[in-house]
Amino acid sequence: MAQKIIIDTDPGQDDAVAILLALASPELEVLGITAVAGNVPLSLTETNARKIVELAGRQDIPVYAGCDSPLSRKLVTAEHVHGKTGLDGIELPAPSVPLQSRHAVDFIIDTLRQHPEGSITLVPVGPLTNIAAAFSRVPDIVPRVQRIVLMGGAYFEVGNITPAAEFNIYVDPEAAKAVFASGVPLVMLPLDATHEALTSRDWVEAMRALPGKCGPAVASWTDFFERFDREKYGSEGAPLHDPCAVAWLIRPDLFEGREINVEIETQGEFTTGMTVADWWRVSGRPANALFIRHLNREGLFALLSERIARLP
Repeated sequence: MAQKIIIDTDPGQDDAVAILLALASPELEVLGITAVAGNVPLSLTETNARKIVELAGRQDIPVYAGCDSPLSRKLVTAEHVHGKTGLDGIELPAPSVPLQSRHAVDFIIDTLRQHPEGSITLVPVGPLTNIAAAFSRVPDIVPRVQRIVLMGGAYFEVGNITPAAEFNIYVDPEAAKAVFASGVPLVMLPLDATHEALTSRDWVEAMRALPGKCGPAVASWTDFFERFDREKYGSEGAPLHDPCAVAWLIRPDLFEGREINVEIETQGEFTTGMTVADWWRVSGRPANALFIRHLNREGLFALLSERIARLP
């Protein structure tokens, strides 16, 4: 039986690849996509999400707009990475897929209430604002969540938006703090793992050579955001962060990590948004997350190649 998931996202080229991977995978049933402000403002993330499902030929997937700002902070965006649209690299037509009228937070709440307890996994690959808002508004849904598989945070790799913080957590650290304290089983795909998911020129060109629209779109997106990572890290490719969260659901054997305690810093002068990961288990605090440290790069890209080739 396919795992029922809700993807919470702020597309973002790597978010787009994560969505395509989920839609191409029979192991997963995507109940809906909820957009949040993050890489770019909400008006763009919800539009981008609708463009992506249309590109994949999945007009049946409903898209909901969620929170347009963090719980208690001003929005920080990342156009310097993703371009002014969030999906720079290829021009996609305006989507015909309609935006659903319900707020994303209401969709999350209603869906968790309507399905059997423990049957739905939340897959946030952006700031955690929508998830935290849903948990705060209706706390009785929290134990109904099977697990949360998120992309965010770091320990050994530290930060990519500040010296101490990864972008998704930094944008709304109060939301992240609430989610990590919720008691829901968490799987955390941090920079430590996702920086091992580096694209290669051979893989990008193989995507470009695929028939249909999705493979060439992935290649064009990768061409765009690779330039930032090459300049920043000196790497030959770019890390596909967000697809790692979806890939863990399909092939957890490609990943390794350990159950540890992770706390979110919200008040540090220089460390706001830091994920304080007790990798060496010295704090005595109980574990609240499976922190993924490494991945099988060859296996991950083989999975991506095989699944994206299924799309139109």
